Amino acid sequence: MTTSTMDRPVKAPTFQGVSARRRGTDLVVKVLVTASVLLALVPLIWVLFTVIQKGFAAITSPTWFTNSLNGLSASASGGGIYHALIGTILQGVVCAVISIPLGLAVAVYLTEYAGESRLGRITTFMVDILSGVPSIVAALFIYALWIATFGFPKSAFAVSLALVLLMVPVVIRSTEEMLRIVPQDLREASFALGVPKWKTIMRIVVPTALPGIITGVMLALARVLGETAPLLILVGYAPFINFDLFNGEMGSLPGVMVAEMNNPTPAGSERIWGAALTLILLIAVLNIVAKLIGHFSRVSK
Repeated sequence: MTTSTMDRPVKAPTFQGVSARRRGTDLVVKVLVTASVLLALVPLIWVLFTVIQKGFAAITSPTWFTNSLNGLSASASGGGIYHALIGTILQGVVCAVISIPLGLAVAVYLTEYAGESRLGRITTFMVDILSGVPSIVAALFIYALWIATFGFPKSAFAVSLALVLLMVPVVIRSTEEMLRIVPQDLREASFALGVPKWKTIMRIVVPTALPGIITGVMLALARVLGETAPLLILVGYAPFINFDLFNGEMGSLPGVMVAEMNNPTPAGSERIWGAALTLILLIAVLNIVAKLIGHFSRVSK
């Protein structure tokens, strides 16, 4: 009895040469990518290790977060960063209060309403330009407008206005990307049920993209908190606490580092690295809060 040709098992064709070449190429690319990641991590870890090593003694001082540097001589050890931490947080809060609603509104317009209109194209072009504006240019613009033209004094509020120019384009871009990845089917389903467009945006689109929007906002805020140029141009550094945003000098974490650069004593060096580590910790806390808010926003849905 003979076995028909159709009953015989068909042997799959082998492409061992091609497969070996592909595996080799994949291995080479994987090695190169891994090496690039490790190479990029080296300076980051090095910077972080250096800041922690040199600033850990300062932030572990019992007076670091509770005292200011008011009345303390340049060579004297001790004191704290309380005044600068308060100043940085105040400036950041004012900047966020202005930037977040403005950035969200512009992003919603570009995503949901602009389409191919001329105003939409102009807005996109201007956002792209603002994204690349150096911080010193933003500070000089606020100086020329707020101080030289309107006659207001140098103040922490002027610094916040300069930070707004730096934060708004980042908020717009991150929010715009998050809104664009919301499935169009959700919008169409809402429209099919007779829900107005504005309510669809507020109840469907924005809540769906909220975790990503929060993360982008926090990253934008973390980016502007370390800016130094607006502080140097728009407000002086004060080693004491000042809660008045519209008058007088105000301390800040970058301001402490700049002020202590002219202090060659060990105490000055310790304050510089302590302020740097405090700023890194503040930014890390903002990122952690953003991740937690985004996580719980997804879980609640």
